[in-house]
Amino acid sequence: MDRSRTRRSLFAASLAAAALALSACGGQSAPTQTGSDTSLSDVKSKGEIVIATEGTYRPFSFHQDGAGPLTGFDVEVAKAVADKLGVKASFQETQWDGIFAGLEAKRFDVIANQVTINDERKAKYDLSAPYTVSTGVIVTKADNNTITGFESLKGKTTAQSLTSNWYQLATESGANVQAVEGWAQGVTLVRQGRVDAIVNDKLTYLDYAKSTPDAGLKIAAETDEKSQSAFALRKGSTELTSAIDNALADLRADGTLAKISDKYFGTDVTK
Repeated sequence: MDRSRTRRSLFAASLAAAALALSACGGQSAPTQTGSDTSLSDVKSKGEIVIATEGTYRPFSFHQDGAGPLTGFDVEVAKAVADKLGVKASFQETQWDGIFAGLEAKRFDVIANQVTINDERKAKYDLSAPYTVSTGVIVTKADNNTITGFESLKGKTTAQSLTSNWYQLATESGANVQAVEGWAQGVTLVRQGRVDAIVNDKLTYLDYAKSTPDAGLKIAAETDEKSQSAFALRKGSTELTSAIDNALADLRADGTLAKISDKYFGTDVTK
């Protein structure tokens, strides 16, 4: 699945500028929660934590062959966190466009769907400690020695979805862009030699490389900036957020996060 979604932007400066603009336009503030924080006790009392995820976002949240049980990296991490909390993990598959509205409407307790940490989300939601870290990468054929950095893209042709942040990064680097519908189409063009490269998220490439080890591709360069993803909770869910953070720390210490990560990506993407 194409990882070039707007929510995985690596352009922190743009987000910071947007946040400053909002602040200057009338003192809009993040929603606050009145009363005492019962987020953790509510989860404990019902014996389950309700988790929103897309269910169509491979390799993070998907159904194997479209019909199997819900699985994926985010799903397994969320289940492991629930185990540490001593409760059952119950999933509600929700389209991304409505997932935050559902959280605010209390349809579920937490979102586990590669929510990128940024200042705008920090202001509106409680975010856990990050459990994935990624960069943007240039992917080329293994024998391509002409592209060694983003400056090398000038005059080269890349395959990109025109609505993605990766399209913006490619064009800013001077590339000529051939429009594609997503990663699968773009990487095929690279393998066929019809374009020079594709710019996308490193996790997308690692997932592809794990399942297609003989593709004859490589990472030619990656961004300095890193993108971190976390669980998202309603603002004011301090106790539940803290409990999730403690669970993630335990899962990192006992090797569970690394094990789940290796299963899906062939390396540890959790730090």
